[in-house]
Amino acid sequence: MPRPKIPRHICGRPAISCFKPNGKPLVECESVVLAADEFEALRLVDLEGLQQQEAARQMGVSRQTLANVLKGARAKVVGCLMHGRALRMPQSHETMD
Repeated sequence: MPRPKIPRHICGRPAISCFKPNGKPLVECESVVLAADEFEALRLVDLEGLQQQEAARQMGVSRQTLANVLKGARAKVVGCLMHGRALRMPQSHETMD
């Protein structure tokens, strides 16, 4: 049985809920969901320029957990760019299936 997920402190939210390839209707795009904690990890480390230790402290997780979340988030973003997939992000408390 996996350990329960520690609640993460999320401060930033995306301005829009979806990015998709130009010229391709959304219904024709395979999509990938970027979770709120993945978005926050990218925002803190890649946009704000924080060190992973500080970003982890702000999110309320260990540095290793942040590194794992960040690695997964970066893989999703690059995968969308490489394969022409849409990148969906939940707004506020919305969940995406």
